[in-house]
Amino acid sequence: MRGREMEKLKRTDRLVVLSALLTKNPNVLFSLTDLAALTGAAKSTVSEDLTIIKEVLSGFSLGELCTVSGAAGGVLYRPKEDADGIKAFLHELSEKLSDPERIIPGGFIYMIDVIFDPQITSRIGEIFYTKFQHTDPDYIVTMETKGIPIAMMTARSFNIPLVIIRDSGRVTEGSSVNINYLSGSTRRIQTMSLSRRALSANSKVLIIDDFMKGGGTAQGMLNLMQEFNAEVVGTGVMIATRDPKEKLIKDYTALLELVFIDESKKNVVIRPFEAKK
Repeated sequence: MRGREMEKLKRTDRLVVLSALLTKNPNVLFSLTDLAALTGAAKSTVSEDLTIIKEVLSGFSLGELCTVSGAAGGVLYRPKEDADGIKAFLHELSEKLSDPERIIPGGFIYMIDVIFDPQITSRIGEIFYTKFQHTDPDYIVTMETKGIPIAMMTARSFNIPLVIIRDSGRVTEGSSVNINYLSGSTRRIQTMSLSRRALSANSKVLIIDDFMKGGGTAQGMLNLMQEFNAEVVGTGVMIATRDPKEKLIKDYTALLELVFIDESKKNVVIRPFEAKK
């Protein structure tokens, strides 16, 4: 892109360049001065182009373009999802995961292909961004390992760092904080660890994970964050089980719900999560 700075572009070219630049860099602030230099156009012209892009993005529910006023202001793209789009995507995803062939021994669901599909996880990250945008976190926090892709895509949507908690005491990033927790799925005491350098003091964090059964892991992460004096502004999980109904944590947001699984009868039901009233 640098090689094309100050080279005047036609409007159609400018619209393509500006749209691609903004949508590929969610929540990154670009000044009108920089965008004008990039496209070789006056700031007033770039402003008109951005108005067109904003209207198109809004009209097709592809996110929103926001203007930040002031000397350090500019424009940024927010990858917000509309309610109908979220509903349709989660319905399609729940059907995909309800395939009986996904049941594996122990009453678990095979999800690796879904969790590591960038097309799916990028969309999940944008949905979590939409649901938690108002919390304004400083970090996304997750537990290794299957939660990493979802949490990474959420971090990208927010344009903030990802912090990964280890599931043992073998941390190689210097001194660490270790706590024991009761796993909700295995009912065993386990250890989670995080380097002392991972979080800044008094940070706001959003916890994102792939699966929740009893809530033991999520509760462990909450307890670990207290050791860092971090404020947990929300907890999001891709799938939560219907049973047990009483989780160790009360305040969480799930996208899907594992309603029923019967390994012997090869039957599994996953549906979009509906918050209990």
